[in-house]
Amino acid sequence: MIINNFKPFNGQHCEATTTGCLLQYLGIFFSEPLLFGLGGGLSFIIWNMKTMDFPFIGGRIKTDLLTQNITQQLNLKLKVQETSSVKKAWENVKEKIDLGIPVGIKLDSYYLDYFTKKFHFAGHYVAMYGYDENNAYLVDTIQQGGLVKASLENLALARNAKGPMSSRNLSYTILATNKEYDLKKVILQAMLNNAQDYLNPPIQNMGYQGILKASKEVKKWFQQSKDVERDFKTAAIFMEKAGTGGALFRNLYRDFLKESYQLLKVEEIKKTYDLFVNIAQLWRTVSKLFMKAGDKKDMAYINKASDVLAEISHKEKEAMSILLEVGQEMVLQQV
Repeated sequence: MIINNFKPFNGQHCEATTTGCLLQYLGIFFSEPLLFGLGGGLSFIIWNMKTMDFPFIGGRIKTDLLTQNITQQLNLKLKVQETSSVKKAWENVKEKIDLGIPVGIKLDSYYLDYFTKKFHFAGHYVAMYGYDENNAYLVDTIQQGGLVKASLENLALARNAKGPMSSRNLSYTILATNKEYDLKKVILQAMLNNAQDYLNPPIQNMGYQGILKASKEVKKWFQQSKDVERDFKTAAIFMEKAGTGGALFRNLYRDFLKESYQLLKVEEIKKTYDLFVNIAQLWRTVSKLFMKAGDKKDMAYINKASDVLAEISHKEKEAMSILLEVGQEMVLQQV
């Protein structure tokens, strides 16, 4: 069973790509940066546990939240199904495909046939638009091949995997409602929500405070690393290539601000866009310095990266504070 006239979404970030596919099925065509911004996707976190070889560095909000935020902003109905039963999980998906409805699936990328570099990441997303007796037909990110397929056996393993960011065979669909939305108002509200969350994180490992903390901690990470080349090169690759859209999601948010300014013509948004042009470049610098530190095993590159991270923290606080202020003013004007 293959859904007729299915149009894949071409994206770099897995959750945005998956949700973009489901939205296009409903006739909603937005760019990836706009989806990322509407979902309030920008964040930062460092997570370090004794069981981890190297701290996790993230630049987006928690998995699942992006889609929840997007559908809420656009007055759409999000239907999420989870189950501990592998059989029921397949039935949940098959039922929707048989009705001609594409499905979003959360899984561990390690088990997917088409992944050439195997690593466990249970917060990965794909859209499913068909199946036959052997394979599931999927949409993944551009860098993973776009239109791909995986064996039904491996799909089941991927969906039922345990570990950080995993869910119980989670699948979801998006349904239209009779409620409309004003895109200009939605953009402003999304900016306001994202800025509030970013500037007021529940722990100091997040937001601009987390970046500032990372600027200090990174020197310890280098000194304590058991494999400097592996750890820092892996971190650099994740910042630039692992579905982030480059510069740890800052490229996506930069382009969201550009689209928003073109639509709203608010000068404060243009100022914030200009700041994020520079911020994205600085994140690229950090990833290059991490890569060089891995190559040369030289602390000098980490010292430079530390200084750049401190600068990023200051600039991101400034940029998000501007968005908070303009968002509050304009949302109040529209009430």
